Amino acid sequence: MRIWRVGTFSMGASLVFLGLFLFLSRFLGFDLVHVMSAWWPILLIVLGIEILLYLFFSRQEKPILKYDFVSIIFVGLLGMVGILFATLSATGIMEKVEEVVAREEVSFELPDFSYKMDDSIKRVVLRTVDYQTTIEATEEKEVSMFGTYRTQTSKKEKLLASADDYVYANQKGDTLYINVKTLPNESGPFYSHREVASTILIPKGVELEVISSGTDIILNPRDLVNHWSINGASSLDVKVAENSDLTIAAVGVGEVNGKDGAWKVTEKGDPNEGIERNAVYQSGEGKYRINITNTYNVSLNTN
Repeated sequence: MRIWRVGTFSMGASLVFLGLFLFLSRFLGFDLVHVMSAWWPILLIVLGIEILLYLFFSRQEKPILKYDFVSIIFVGLLGMVGILFATLSATGIMEKVEEVVAREEVSFELPDFSYKMDDSIKRVVLRTVDYQTTIEATEEKEVSMFGTYRTQTSKKEKLLASADDYVYANQKGDTLYINVKTLPNESGPFYSHREVASTILIPKGVELEVISSGTDIILNPRDLVNHWSINGASSLDVKVAENSDLTIAAVGVGEVNGKDGAWKVTEKGDPNEGIERNAVYQSGEGKYRINITNTYNVSLNTN
């Protein structure tokens, strides 16, 4: 008499269904994670049908069920994997893993920012964050900002919809305050750092105060006709024309670089505890002044 072991048919059927799901997912664009999290209830259905069919077609008055425990354990493992996928999907972890795996580095343009200036604004206070920044003097009567940012994304969607997402401007009296915002960053094991390279144009006739938080700054004052100050930069690369009318004073810096004889440097302090350097550069009569404080490295490029 042939014995039907419950579980054998279930294992075979579950493998057939799983194979069909995976096969169709390649051609119909099914999400593999959704397939793995959705198909597993079929295992219970198939196993239940197998038991019912055995009992229905059995000719014995009191049929005895015989189980193929190896097959049932295998089916159970497949079911546990399916339940695991379903649990991870329900908690959002699987979706996050999918997104991270599919990410790629993409560059986007910063939405252009501009603020029209009038004669009532005499001073601009610019607060930057830890991104590479170029600051230039311009003939235009407006403060503007543009550039690019680089981020990891799986959908190639822009992180920033408008200039308000990364910069804030507010006029108080004769001063325009501009705060550059930090781009949204993720925390935890899926952390993705954003890289930004921006250029900020400042009207050359207004006074500028830059408050930095360890930013690498490139400064191009061009035909500056007012006083600027830079505080708290990590490194500062100043590009000036040899015929400009500037005095650049760097106070308490770690290093100064430039052409031989360009800087007049004085040093104080103990070499064992750190030397503080004060450096001055003058071009022309030095009528307009750029003051640099709390900056480690200052480089001067003349052309």
